Amino acid sequence: MRKKILLAGWLLLLSVGVISIFWYNDWVYSLPTPVPVNYKPVATGQEIAAVAKINPDNGKPLFIHFFNPDCPCSKFNVSHFKSIVKEYGQLANFAIVVISSKTYSKKDIQERFETTIPVYTDTSIADACGVYSTPQAVIIDTRQKLYYRGNYNKSRYCSEKKTEYARAALDAVLHQTSFLPEPYAVKAYGCRLPKCTK
Repeated sequence: MRKKILLAGWLLLLSVGVISIFWYNDWVYSLPTPVPVNYKPVATGQEIAAVAKINPDNGKPLFIHFFNPDCPCSKFNVSHFKSIVKEYGQLANFAIVVISSKTYSKKDIQERFETTIPVYTDTSIADACGVYSTPQAVIIDTRQKLYYRGNYNKSRYCSEKKTEYARAALDAVLHQTSFLPEPYAVKAYGCRLPKCTK
């Protein structure tokens, strides 16, 4: 009887520990990413010359996915990003910019996404677009100007249809309509660059 009580107590303690770790991680990543001390804001409508090297000159907007393979939020976002590429692949150009303290090959990233989308590791692209966390979506219009920089969704798992900010912004730029995102959409949430820290 005593062994059963000890085993039950140990299992209860283990369960509480796992739940606590999950709750803590969920709480940490629900907080906005702190703005870096040396951050230089980039305004919507500002020309982003640095993206010219990754954007084919074909009259389509560019959708840049900023990704860190070590960031839990980035991992949760992969399937959502892939669904956007599948839906808009013929209408926009896509690029993945990997920013990590570790080295990943372009092939590794393309296999992870099951795609042939170009992959870049140039951190100057993030600086030019005002990105300091992952995952972040950036949309550059056909005049090479920043149209949207922000979150994909209010839900960490990108599951809320009503708050698909990146998809709504891409729709707006393609249809040349205005897009006024709510404050949550443009406040950075996720992992700080380049390391996966919060």
